[in-house]
Amino acid sequence: MINQDEKYMRQAIKLALKGVGKVSPNPLVGCVVLDKCGNVISKGYHKKYGDNHAERDALLKVKNNEAEGGTLYVNLEPCSHQGKTPPCTDIIIEKKIKRVVYGMKDINPKVDGISVLKKAGIEVVGGIMENEAKFLNRVFIKNMTKNLPYIVLKTATTMDGKIGTKTGDSKWITSNESRKAARKIRKVFDCIMTSSNTVISDNPRMEHRFKCILDKNNRVPKDSIIYNQGKVLTINSDIGLKDGQIDLLKVMKLLYSKGVCSVFVECGGTLAGALLREGLIDEIYQFIGAKILNDNNGKSCFDGDNILNIDDSIKLKIYEVKKFDEDILIKSTVCHTHV
Repeated sequence: MINQDEKYMRQAIKLALKGVGKVSPNPLVGCVVLDKCGNVISKGYHKKYGDNHAERDALLKVKNNEAEGGTLYVNLEPCSHQGKTPPCTDIIIEKKIKRVVYGMKDINPKVDGISVLKKAGIEVVGGIMENEAKFLNRVFIKNMTKNLPYIVLKTATTMDGKIGTKTGDSKWITSNESRKAARKIRKVFDCIMTSSNTVISDNPRMEHRFKCILDKNNRVPKDSIIYNQGKVLTINSDIGLKDGQIDLLKVMKLLYSKGVCSVFVECGGTLAGALLREGLIDEIYQFIGAKILNDNNGKSCFDGDNILNIDDSIKLKIYEVKKFDEDILIKSTVCHTHV
């Protein structure tokens, strides 16, 4: 049974991934329904914010009494409260599901689906592929536990960690294929953040529906390309300073109050280093071009601390490596975060 539970939970997680970039601020959820004989009779997932949750999406496709006595697999505890859609526990009970298997408990305090289902006489089994389920919804977990957006920093470097020469020349460190991939990745985040230094030196386009520029002294020209597409929130010293610089935690709290659940940061070494030092980065996406600058005076991707001992380095956990032409993309979580 454990092997079967893992098999269908893995399917539910795969289905949930179809909602990436579409369901914020809701979690990613997928669902698989088996009949009483163990045959898959329906699948579903949360397609976009405001649409049916995964369980309802799957169960509404079930004909007649096909689901009676069956098993439902879902990567997150079914909701039990009225939101934009009715409680998922209602339709699970209505369809006479006999057994519900979930990956992780919902950390939203409004949710108590387990108790509701058990009171209805349904067998409930939890913690199946729990680590994978939590990793899937790491954005949601941080949002709910910290009231802060999940922050991913993207950088493109040479093999010796440089993002540009000492004169600022950086076009192009990585391939066109890598840059296309980066543009695609941007779309799944609620907000792109950058610094005034980056806008002034590179004048990037950064097409996105919502962008945030940290511009302490209002230096960015209003005719910069970045203003041509999407809403732009410019943060200056009015938000408050910390050690003479913009208070980054206040910025993140402000963004979260505006409904931003995830932030994709593209910037130079100064802001990247400050975010890392403040413990605000959750993940790093590092594109590495097959180039070596071989110049200590080149611009580094992180420039924010004075570390004397290697043991004081920020620890990372690499979870994915991809290849684009001659480049590689390394995705890693920062180990001092909740993940």
